[in-house]
Amino acid sequence: MDGFSMKLELRIDWIEVDLLGHVNNVAIFKYIQSARVNYLEAIGLIQYHSKTKCGPILASTNCQFHKPLFYPGHITVYSKVDYIKNTSFRIQHGIYNDKNELVVEAQDIIVFYDFSEQSKLTIPNELREKIEKVKNKI
Repeated sequence: MDGFSMKLELRIDWIEVDLLGHVNNVAIFKYIQSARVNYLEAIGLIQYHSKTKCGPILASTNCQFHKPLFYPGHITVYSKVDYIKNTSFRIQHGIYNDKNELVVEAQDIIVFYDFSEQSKLTIPNELREKIEKVKNKI
């Protein structure tokens, strides 16, 4: 998809379907979490945290549901960072069904955080550069 820098393909599992026959909203947030972790790994932030105890913390997540998803099927989650501030950045996600229709739009606010001191930190230039590199990945 245009403008997105990461792509994650996932299979819809039968267990994710609710009594109404469509994929439950909890499963949708699981897809968003998978895409978020995939993105954070790609920019090296998960690995950085294991060495320094400084890394990402989720400050906010939200999504807009446009169409239901059904089993069986596959989805593709596209992700990108659409802005970076001093201590945080936002990851924008688009979830598409098998017909390449946009079914969910989501946003995550990630804060760069020192877990030892329990305080937010300024995003280092090295991380900003990695985000810029990932922008051109797909």
